[in-house]
Amino acid sequence: MEGDLAMGVRSDTYEWLKGHIATLPRDKGTFLTETEVAQAAGASRTPVREALMRLESEGLIERIPRRGAYVPPLPDSEIRAVMEARQMIEVWTVEQLLSRGADFDLAEVESLLVRQTENWSDPVTFIELDRDFHSHLVAASGNAVVNQFYSELRDRQLRMGVYAVTGAEHRATKVVEEHRRIVDAIRARDVAAARKATTEHLLNTLEAMLR
Repeated sequence: MEGDLAMGVRSDTYEWLKGHIATLPRDKGTFLTETEVAQAAGASRTPVREALMRLESEGLIERIPRRGAYVPPLPDSEIRAVMEARQMIEVWTVEQLLSRGADFDLAEVESLLVRQTENWSDPVTFIELDRDFHSHLVAASGNAVVNQFYSELRDRQLRMGVYAVTGAEHRATKVVEEHRRIVDAIRARDVAAARKATTEHLLNTLEAMLR
């Protein structure tokens, strides 16, 4: 039982810190100390240290000796690189899904769309659901190597996505509308429409991130 409790504390601290980092301004760096994070999260320094190590392995922070954790700014060049990689994978994904003879089960992505509409006011949860939406489609492609690479890529984009939906007017609403067009095209087995909807969604997302 004590082990389960400790695991829960580590997980909660990690999720809290990851959500906090996602809301930091993208155009400047921020330093975080273990003590400050522990006080803000209501946790001891041990789970904070473990959370920081995990976030460092995901590329979200840089740990600097005697100074703490550094959350670097997100330059336009990195945002463009991430979105270019996403476009290659996500357009390929819809093409793969629709090249099969069998229909793709859309129940899970439909559920994620509903949950997104229920979380307009929580940008971190909204973007996590956005990540789940796209990740579910990529996983359905059946390519384990692509899926692993995409998973790592999407972790890096949490902060970018939160910035996009909190700064661009009505962006969250438009995201759901764009997701709906992707789903409708897949359901209709229209490869050209699915490719177009995916490309437009990613270009609109890039524009919101670079504003």
